[in-house]
Amino acid sequence: MLIKRPSDIAPSEITPKPVWLRRRELLKAAGAGLGLVAAGALVSRGRAEGGVATQGQAGRGTPIPNLRPSPFSTDEPKTSYADVTTYNNFYELGTGKDDPARNAGTLRPRPWTVVIDGECDAPGRIGIDDVLSGFPQEERVYRLRCVEAWSMVIPWVGFPLGDLLKRFKPTAAAKYVAFETLLDPKQLPGQRRAVLDWPYREGLRMDEAMHPLTILATGLYGEVLPNQNGAPLRLVVPWKYGFKSIKSIVRISFVSTQPPTAWNLAQPDEYGFYANVNPQVDHPRWSQKRERVIGAGIFAPKKETRLFNGYADQVAGLYAGLDLRKNF
Repeated sequence: MLIKRPSDIAPSEITPKPVWLRRRELLKAAGAGLGLVAAGALVSRGRAEGGVATQGQAGRGTPIPNLRPSPFSTDEPKTSYADVTTYNNFYELGTGKDDPARNAGTLRPRPWTVVIDGECDAPGRIGIDDVLSGFPQEERVYRLRCVEAWSMVIPWVGFPLGDLLKRFKPTAAAKYVAFETLLDPKQLPGQRRAVLDWPYREGLRMDEAMHPLTILATGLYGEVLPNQNGAPLRLVVPWKYGFKSIKSIVRISFVSTQPPTAWNLAQPDEYGFYANVNPQVDHPRWSQKRERVIGAGIFAPKKETRLFNGYADQVAGLYAGLDLRKNF
């Protein structure tokens, strides 16, 4: 009998705990179709790793004009467009890694409005086209390690979250920023199952939200953001990737107290509010010490995970004096 250690388990083999707890219900509902889905996932991964899209090759999305390079970018090799757009966590479109790409056609990213409210002097709404025209967009190539021990290097297109937040004039009472995803089971079929407490919610401390590394992403590979990657607007916090990656955002609120977050509500023993990419703090069900680069193949050696995803020089000061083992 083969017994796998946590470090030997591939990311695609990991079952999210809320799904595992509902396994009998899901198995009964899916029946024989589960085998077909699993087979399809293997085919999809095989195609992506086989080079359907080569390094640096984009898809067929709408190009974003007048992009400027970012000084925050890494020069590490980029992950293929195929892997970036077919291997996703987006539970609103399904719990499988290939579900978001398969179900993405139901999401309608236009028209789209984001409400900004709470502890601010100028609450209001902003349409996605106003966002795209009102904030200079840049390409940021971020190294990213997901909570499930896989990593990518993605050329995101976006702008600093802080640039948007400043326009709404947060008051001194604003200590945190809370986010909400669209709630619409017709567009997001994953919301038809109570895998999480919908709508999906996320939060950051104000200094985390205002940090120049934190962006609202509007695209990738120089093109408008694909639905399965969180269109039309998603959060990217490179030192918290996978922990803080809310997608299809419709509300941003300035709040005075720590806001509830989806995964902390579902599994508070596994997902703390301050969760970071930190090789010294293991997730209860797997280690953060090593990572496998997506697209390299399951037999490729794992890499050592870098503290804060390699951005420690820029963000470690945010947590001075905070016990990151206790505040996970």
